[in-house]
Amino acid sequence: MMSPQLEVNIKPLGDSALIVQLGEGINPTLHKQVKSLSEKISSISFKGIIEFVPAYNNITVYYNSFVVHNSQPGSTSAYHKVASHIKKLAQQITLDKNTDSRIMTIPVCYGGELGPDLENVATFHNLSKEEVMEIHTSSECLVYMLGFAPGFPFMGGMDERIATPRRETPRLSIPRGSVGIAGKQTGIYSLETPGGWQIIGRTPLDLFLPKESPPTLLQAGDQIRFVSITIEEYLAYEVLNK
Repeated sequence: MMSPQLEVNIKPLGDSALIVQLGEGINPTLHKQVKSLSEKISSISFKGIIEFVPAYNNITVYYNSFVVHNSQPGSTSAYHKVASHIKKLAQQITLDKNTDSRIMTIPVCYGGELGPDLENVATFHNLSKEEVMEIHTSSECLVYMLGFAPGFPFMGGMDERIATPRRETPRLSIPRGSVGIAGKQTGIYSLETPGGWQIIGRTPLDLFLPKESPPTLLQAGDQIRFVSITIEEYLAYEVLNK
């Protein structure tokens, strides 16, 4: 029995980009489809494609219209040429493809000055701070995409018992390594930036590694396990890695 092929819905985004829509919502099956097609786009050369950006359920492809039009035969537009290329790649992908995921352990010091919103999350759900910590560390989360800041992972799979809306008033500055919750998502601030996520802890790990290749500790498709550490362990790690 033949495996089903990937179905895509492609639409233009301005005059030099297009969006490849693979479905709606956030779930692991869609993520695998996005990852498989992204790998195919990356491995098959096509003159004029500048970059592509995978998201939860779609991929945005940016291209140079002039280069595409002049490097590919035919009188159709650059958009139609790129869209045709993407559709051909999608036909080469079967949905039963197994993709191995890295399992990454992220140490987190919860609460206190490093997690100022832990009590807010606990109060919102009528839980203790310890229960929030236990729930957050018991869930294995999936990195769906990187964005917002270099190396910032958007993760799904967090236990919905601690899903909490963003803060009504965002902070002007959130320290690097802060672990937060926004709705059903959890994420880690890779750089010091403004933000409105509920900050429940902080990791001493560096997520943005500009001198490395790739320059990010985490990648889309990684499975994340959070582990609680004490403030002493957090400080010791920082001293050790200065």
